[in-house]
Amino acid sequence: MKKFPRLRNIVDAPLNNYMFQYLNSEIFANMALRSRLRPANGILNTPEIAANGMATKDLLSLNKGAGGRGAVSARVIATPRPEGTTMKILLGATILSAGFAFSGSAAYAADCGNVTIASMNWQSAEVAANLDKFILEKGYGCSAEIVTGDTVPTLTSMAEKGQPDIAPEAWVSLQPEIVKQGLEGGKVVAAAKILSDGAVQGWWIPKYVADANPDLKTIPDLFKHPELFPSPEDKSKGAVFNGPQGWGGTVVTAQLFKAFGGEKAGFTLVDTGSAAGLDGSIAKAYEAKQPWVGYYWAPTSLLGKYEMVKLGFGTEYDAAEWKRCTSVADCADPKPNAWPIDDVQTLVSKSFADRAGPAMDYLNKRAWTNATVNKLIAWMTDNQATGEDGAKQFLKENEALWKGWVSPEVAEKVKAAL
Repeated sequence: MKKFPRLRNIVDAPLNNYMFQYLNSEIFANMALRSRLRPANGILNTPEIAANGMATKDLLSLNKGAGGRGAVSARVIATPRPEGTTMKILLGATILSAGFAFSGSAAYAADCGNVTIASMNWQSAEVAANLDKFILEKGYGCSAEIVTGDTVPTLTSMAEKGQPDIAPEAWVSLQPEIVKQGLEGGKVVAAAKILSDGAVQGWWIPKYVADANPDLKTIPDLFKHPELFPSPEDKSKGAVFNGPQGWGGTVVTAQLFKAFGGEKAGFTLVDTGSAAGLDGSIAKAYEAKQPWVGYYWAPTSLLGKYEMVKLGFGTEYDAAEWKRCTSVADCADPKPNAWPIDDVQTLVSKSFADRAGPAMDYLNKRAWTNATVNKLIAWMTDNQATGEDGAKQFLKENEALWKGWVSPEVAEKVKAAL
């Protein structure tokens, strides 16, 4: 078994600022102390450190307010994190002398305890993580911590190790086998589908174009009218704007263009070169009220700023054809197909679900639409706002929606915290 470096006893805040979770009302109360310890060499990223020969030792003397003192004996138990993030360690601590006084709010927090929430590296997931943190802390008394995440490492860690506790916006369609492993293995529980209408990809046109051309509803309809979408390079042809090379959506758009006969219909496929190039092409067209059609997806801040209409495909989604050719760049004979709606769900560790109590009711109900998220993250972009700012903005502007996710008692606590 691989050995890991011994830990330095480094705590990055005064101990009297830590929140303790009440576990036992006996004279020698059991507590759980969350701390941050760094390894001697590099970032610690491994399960079950305690199994690698690390001895139990007295680490610290606690000074809790006026006169409350106790020595802590702690065994280190690992909580894995995706590679490249700070390791958080749980210390199973036994308090050797009592004298700590607990308020009613601290006792309430014990029901929920410590919870880690993964914030993925895109806006909608960031604001969802901060929203959950705010509501779980202010409404349910949890001690919540946001950790950095991304789809593959976060879902893999949850499926294998049950950490982090919550992935608010998990694109489960992108990692179906990993999610299945976590669910069937008893490490993960599925909560609400946070995007109630799913994550959407496809071809879009500005709403003003759709309003002016009510018969323009599908890709086959589009390919009847190249004159409505003149190419910037050749006005005699229509143009469909694609994403940059390397995106899966770019591959699918190229295959659908081929499958529906775009070139034969007098259209050309425009490579925008980058995400900024794609966004810029939409913004330029919209500001000038010019026609535009191309690939995009939701939820995104751009679709919150510019009202767009997604074209239909005129056919049903065929999973076998999608796997055979629609999503394969070098497949020569794609057939017309529809873009599936991606399943985006909240995943929760089984260990947290078992102890969460009423907080789990919230996670089972909390859901919003693409339109709601688009508007919110557009506000965040325009105001250079953080995920925390976005969460508070949502709570202030959408009270009727979020009150349906929680009890009246919790709603009052959240409102008071705002």
